[in-house]
Amino acid sequence: ELSDEAKTGLIEKADWLKGNNSTIVSIEGHCDERGTTEYNLALGDRRANTVKSYLVNLGVSASRLKSISYGEEMPKDSGKTESAYKSNRRAHFAID
Repeated sequence: ELSDEAKTGLIEKADWLKGNNSTIVSIEGHCDERGTTEYNLALGDRRANTVKSYLVNLGVSASRLKSISYGEEMPKDSGKTESAYKSNRRAHFAID
């Protein structure tokens, strides 16, 4: 589920993408380290695809959006606190 803050950020990204029609982006789904590797890969995939679907609903062509899951493999914060876990649960954008 997307938070209101996430939706606001995605609306801004959608506007940028619609103004830059030749740009293709990858949406990377990330998780914290809790859970099995298989579970986290599936969760990262759902996270990335939720973001992709939201952008498509905002008018961005699906053909310009790729999604990939990294699960727990690329943490943003290596800490073992709830704050670190929260930071690692994210969708990251990369311009291809």
